[in-house]
Amino acid sequence: MIPRRSPRRFQRLLGLALLVTATQAQGLNGADPAQNTMVSPAENLHLDQPVISLSAPSVANGDTPRSPDASPNSSTQAPLPQAENLQLDQPIAELEPAHTAKREARAQPVREIASNLETPTAVTLSPGPREDAKPLRLLGAEVPPATATRLAWSPSQHFEGVYSPTPVLVVNGAKPGPVLCLTAAVHGDELNSIETVRRVLYDLDAEHLNGTVVGVPIVNLQGFHRGSRYLTDRRDLNRYFPGDPHGSSAARIAHSFFHEVISHCNAVVDLHTGSFYRTNLPQLRGDLSNPKVVKLTQGFGATVVLHSTGAKGTLRRAAVEAGIPTVTLEAGAPMVLDELSVSHSVKGIRTLLHQLGMVSKFRLWGDPEPVYYNSTWQRATTGGIIFSAVQLGAFIGRGDLLGTVTNPITNVRSEIRSEHNGRILGMAQNQVVQPGFAAYHIGIQTPGEQISQPQEVVAETPAAEQAQALKPPRTPSADTVPEPLNEED
Repeated sequence: MIPRRSPRRFQRLLGLALLVTATQAQGLNGADPAQNTMVSPAENLHLDQPVISLSAPSVANGDTPRSPDASPNSSTQAPLPQAENLQLDQPIAELEPAHTAKREARAQPVREIASNLETPTAVTLSPGPREDAKPLRLLGAEVPPATATRLAWSPSQHFEGVYSPTPVLVVNGAKPGPVLCLTAAVHGDELNSIETVRRVLYDLDAEHLNGTVVGVPIVNLQGFHRGSRYLTDRRDLNRYFPGDPHGSSAARIAHSFFHEVISHCNAVVDLHTGSFYRTNLPQLRGDLSNPKVVKLTQGFGATVVLHSTGAKGTLRRAAVEAGIPTVTLEAGAPMVLDELSVSHSVKGIRTLLHQLGMVSKFRLWGDPEPVYYNSTWQRATTGGIIFSAVQLGAFIGRGDLLGTVTNPITNVRSEIRSEHNGRILGMAQNQVVQPGFAAYHIGIQTPGEQISQPQEVVAETPAAEQAQALKPPRTPSADTVPEPLNEED
């Protein structure tokens, strides 16, 4: 006997069947794009088989990544993806693939670079009508005139196939001029330098800029992530320039950055702070026997200048030896943001841009600061807790009390008295110190005749000078331990 169903129940079952049928039809007709997106099937791999590298994400806007063999100044001038014109001061949620596409390093020998270069053309910075600016070819992209954009640099050596792209900000002006590079956080704990580059780059107007400003806010991304001065292998990156493509990890990173970025610039300002809980009076360090370096130092307005050729392996010294005038701008202490130091640095760089003829805005400074040709470190003779009796920037005489060191166990107190007449350019913050700790950096004023006459910085093909001037890489061996005290740069 077949049970009878009521008409109402039969209608409910029929309505339910029609609803299911309609839902299935809607899905087949593509009404829900999120559910009908074509997904490529995953490749069946042998996971135990080694791979050369992980596949790079596709580049936005249909741009094709640059071939690793393509030179940025190749005589063939192969087409490059055109960089997007951005409003750099506008916040973004995150860097898009177009800004962080993986690149292969151009680690070709310098002698090969020379053969691929066009004939260098010098452009003076004298006022008057100028020809239109040319696109800047950098990091696998072409930046048109009157364009501000973000590029990315990644060292060729990496771990587990994962690259950590470092943002590179570029403002290419509407008119020709020199290429000035601002580098920050070569030591990962120097926050003042990062903020300085951010403020300078985001305030530039490409339509009213002569030449190009390249800003690298964080060179040592490894150290920055760890809040450390050094790379992950405990090496000081600023002791390995111009680098070695076959050397230690630090030497390879230095080589990649030097040849991918620095070699394309006409002048460099390398921003730093004090080290190991020391603070520095805003100051410039440069080789005053180099006329172009002298010209750079004179462009910063009321900023103290200290003569220094730079330690072996520093970015500044390597760039100067390659024919690229470079100065170091020191300001403040590590791991903290000091508004006075940042403001002074920003004002100094903007004044430099005016002095180089790159911007028309002029900011009036006070009286010029002294130039110090010699300096010395006054060290603690005993260990304990140091308390300073002088302020940063103070003028001192021989025999003046600089500070005291107190042993917290025995309560024995010793004094640190100046052995020179000069000025406090850097000093240790109050802290625990060991015997021999460099506590006070004293600048000794220089006779004017020791300084070379300034020479104009011009816009020319910088890699041509580099190819002729660069010597074989001179980097420390892989077993070299970083210097325990980095007293400059």
